[in-house]
Amino acid sequence: MTAESVRRRGEIDAFLAAAGWGGGRRSVLAQDASFRRYDRVALGDRKAVLMDAPPEFEDVRPFVRVAERLSALGLSAPRLLAKDEAAGLLLLEDLGDATFTRLLDAGDDATTLYLLAVDVLIDLHKRPASDVVPPGIVSYSDALFLQEASLLTDWYLPAHLGAATPEKASRSYGEIWAGLLPAARSVPDSLVLRDFHVDNLMRLDGRSGVAACGLLDFQDAVVGPVSYDFVSLVEDARRDVPAPAVAAARDRYLAAFPDLDRDAFDMSCAILGAQRHCKVLGIFTRLRDRDGKSDYIAHIPRLWRLLERVTENPALAELKDWLDTYVPPRCRAVPPPAEVG
Repeated sequence: MTAESVRRRGEIDAFLAAAGWGGGRRSVLAQDASFRRYDRVALGDRKAVLMDAPPEFEDVRPFVRVAERLSALGLSAPRLLAKDEAAGLLLLEDLGDATFTRLLDAGDDATTLYLLAVDVLIDLHKRPASDVVPPGIVSYSDALFLQEASLLTDWYLPAHLGAATPEKASRSYGEIWAGLLPAARSVPDSLVLRDFHVDNLMRLDGRSGVAACGLLDFQDAVVGPVSYDFVSLVEDARRDVPAPAVAAARDRYLAAFPDLDRDAFDMSCAILGAQRHCKVLGIFTRLRDRDGKSDYIAHIPRLWRLLERVTENPALAELKDWLDTYVPPRCRAVPPPAEVG
């Protein structure tokens, strides 16, 4: 055990003791694509979740602000039991183990679960943005959208080429996205939870309505188009979503907003879906090559299926042409690992 890990363990022990959970038994609950780690803490018949987010890499304050606002709106974000924001430590309500992912794998009805998730988005998006967005949450700016989309040219494509993406390719790629983003913004803005997919959603059997949907990860929430979380849900990088569930989710959402332009919503979903798939192709490659996390790379083929499908939309013809030029079909697979040394 390194001196750093010993120091961190001491900080955690002191934090738990001050919160009244000293001596609690800890077991690893999850470790996600960020630097955060989650442990379940058991003390007698009580259970809680420890979020360990090293402050040199993570800032837990946005999570705290959004969790408190979601709870105030009657949604089921984990309650904060204790916090040390400077140390990057939070003790959270334990919402259990019934993630949508586990429920789907066990055979639960997909449409029922996806409609519950959509009802959460409807509940959020029906409220004025000023009521749902806590102070300090930044906007999903064009610069941020472009930075994320560029993860494809920063990580995925170089892994295939064995060299940096040519400057001409990177420049034209950015120009294409700059031309697409205005149409993505033709829908209202609201709070974007940003990692709204089945791994981060739970069914809470003791609660009703939208409160029956537990919300786990909103650390990176921003203010942006209402279409973003919807497309994150139904075009999931990690699993195939049944077409009937996707259609039912779209119908449910649009029925709740009769004044929303359907064509504008679909166009925004297409553009942001493509942006998200390009981003995640880069993220999953970076997780393997920089961070040593190889589990996510297996989803690359699904991401390409999603990206190829959405770029059949005529409005994304320039992006499709760019991909055909610089990332031809032979490159649309798991890239070779980066050479070490």
